[in-house]
Amino acid sequence: MEDEVARAGSELLGGPLGRRALTCASWWTPVRVIVLVALGMFALGMVQKMPCYNGAWFFGTSSQYTHACYSDIPHLYEGRGFADGLVPYVDKLPGDMEYLEYPVLTGLFMELASWVTPGSGSIHHQEKIYWMVNAGILMACAAVVAVCVTRTHRRRPWDALLVALSPALALTATINWDLLAVALTAAAMLMWSRGRALAFGVLLGLATAAKLYPVLLLGPLLILCLRAGRWREFRAALAGAAGTWLVVNLPVILLAGEGWSKFYTFSRERGVDFGSFWLILDQRMDSPLATDTVNLLAMVLMLLVCLGIGVLGLTAPRRPRFAQLAFLVVAAFVLTNKVYSPQYVLWLIPLAALARPRWRDFLIWQACEVVYFLGIWMYLAYTTSGDAHKGLPTEGYQVVIAIHLLGTLYLCAVVVRDVLMPERDVVRRGGDDDPSGGVLDGAEDVLVLGAGAHSGRRVAHSGAGALVKWGSVTDRVSP
Repeated sequence: MEDEVARAGSELLGGPLGRRALTCASWWTPVRVIVLVALGMFALGMVQKMPCYNGAWFFGTSSQYTHACYSDIPHLYEGRGFADGLVPYVDKLPGDMEYLEYPVLTGLFMELASWVTPGSGSIHHQEKIYWMVNAGILMACAAVVAVCVTRTHRRRPWDALLVALSPALALTATINWDLLAVALTAAAMLMWSRGRALAFGVLLGLATAAKLYPVLLLGPLLILCLRAGRWREFRAALAGAAGTWLVVNLPVILLAGEGWSKFYTFSRERGVDFGSFWLILDQRMDSPLATDTVNLLAMVLMLLVCLGIGVLGLTAPRRPRFAQLAFLVVAAFVLTNKVYSPQYVLWLIPLAALARPRWRDFLIWQACEVVYFLGIWMYLAYTTSGDAHKGLPTEGYQVVIAIHLLGTLYLCAVVVRDVLMPERDVVRRGGDDDPSGGVLDGAEDVLVLGAGAHSGRRVAHSGAGALVKWGSVTDRVSP
């Protein structure tokens, strides 16, 4: 066992297996073990929400924050018209929101859950059932994520325990509906790792129809396919993603264009909000920046970071792994965005497990996210009660935001280090090239810029194994 933290943790269960240990290998496969662990952690997260389920959602504004058990799901059951049978995107909502502000596939998810929710009993009873129905479906999404991450790196299935045992996954899984997009994205990554470019595109299109962030994965894929000359596969992925997104969205665009566009107008008009460094600036400036100015600056900053990631992908001494660049570009979006809701950590967890499967680094990042999870609720408890003894004042919340930002930046830094120093990458140290790369795995570069073009590092398949040339060193790598 090469991971020191994993080795130390295994001592709690008797230590690593010996050569003569008897196992129930016929049933206790890595996939089944990891799925069961993930479901167990998800269930613990549901238990953590019990104070709210038992009344804090309904009978105390600040108590749902002091218990850190807040969820959007029960509040939006009535607040977005599901309790009244309103049709998303078609029927106008009472109040300022006008229409549902979620992408189409997430709106469908919310609507289907409302159909299963009984319309009898008090509104509080209906909201509790609605949350439970959604939690059950989201639990299935968590299982899909666990299965897909386990199977993406075939020779490293136990890396998926990083996902299954993630405390942030347990704490944030039922705050909102993000796990739907996360599950579809993980399934898309699995399809790409199997060389099925069109299936990847279809699943990524579905994921983008549920949440905007999955479309960002096409950027790293473009860079890597450009470097490896795999244009046919990239075109298939792009066509599948664009076509599927259009098939899902076009009927709603045609039938309820104004309601469909609400997600995009809301995203543009939304001001600086929780969790972003923009909020720290906003709270510390005498004259806060206008929303349009923040939108422009955030977009420019994101484009500059993406340009840097693209340069990294084309100049690295060895072509980066797909999961590495995918993690970096989604992390860049998280870091530069004008809002960071606590459940956004779910976007990064599977990518982090594939990009940097080391327990120490993963747990450092997770600790920062848990601190942020607790901090935002304590801050909301303070703002709703006005009592510093019951929550976290503004200055304390700014420190919590900084901890979240630094934790994510730390994980980005070690991923970038692995890209620049491939010998530090634990996946490649084990003999793999890019197990999540599909057609990119073991492919020879056709375009490399800068110093990487002269490093002499190439990968070519040969018979049963891959011949890896690393400078003047040649190693035989089994498939």
